[in-house]
Amino acid sequence: MTHVENELNSQPECWIRAAEQAGRHRGALPEPGERVAVVGCGTSYFMAQAVAALREGAGQGETDAFPASEFPHGRSYDRVLALTRSGTTTEVLQLIDELAGRTRTTAVTADADTPVVSAADDLVVLDFADERSVVQTRFATTALTLLRAHLGLHTDAAVADARTALATPLPEGLVECAQFTFLGRGWTVGLAHEAGLKMREASLSWTESYPAMEYRHGPISVTTGGTATWMLGPAPDGLAEQVRATGGRWIEGGLDPLAELLRVQRLAIAVAAARGLDPDRPRHLTRSVILAP
Repeated sequence: MTHVENELNSQPECWIRAAEQAGRHRGALPEPGERVAVVGCGTSYFMAQAVAALREGAGQGETDAFPASEFPHGRSYDRVLALTRSGTTTEVLQLIDELAGRTRTTAVTADADTPVVSAADDLVVLDFADERSVVQTRFATTALTLLRAHLGLHTDAAVADARTALATPLPEGLVECAQFTFLGRGWTVGLAHEAGLKMREASLSWTESYPAMEYRHGPISVTTGGTATWMLGPAPDGLAEQVRATGGRWIEGGLDPLAELLRVQRLAIAVAAARGLDPDRPRHLTRSVILAP
């Protein structure tokens, strides 16, 4: 197995540990009523989008999500929550440094021996979810599970669905599709964007991702018999029928949306294998983006 396959398959156990530790990290994580910005880069930014939608939807306070490089310094926040697997990403470290002394910062990372540890005001280390692979799988979903549990939104059903996602065969013929579109609503829009990124990173696939209601406003025009449209979470009424009418393939996400993301991760590995690619060595990518001074 590749590193990414081993890490992918370990996610149910990582989620259990993260949920168990949520209470211990309560003091480091956003409190109800705080105005919060969640930041990250790449996969971590898409997880930030999911966290922001979940937190605000739960009535915990106004919550925004930004790429670390696009943080709006003219806005005032009680806390900035940074998601960073490596703890070394340049844009995240620069932002935390710029916020020092005026905005409280919390970093969620996988490595306790990296620069973010001394830079942030508060720290959560999920070292059991660290990864050798460049392509993120378990750290991203484990960090999101921790934050779902912190918000009181994690259930044992999510772990059960994750195990189902790993054990159930992928739909027949899906690997042969030429193009993949991922859709979400609310907090799962971030998951849809992450699903598209995962397919691009691991298998060089042509992928797109949208809020589900926006798919009708132009993007559906590329749907053909060789494409697949995958919904993460409940679909808007009538959308499945509209996609099928184009001749495209509709994939209904019946599991917990985070568990559905595991199915997409598996698809990315399967497509990579079919194309003779090594998902542990994605083209042009490194484990962390560290820019020269």
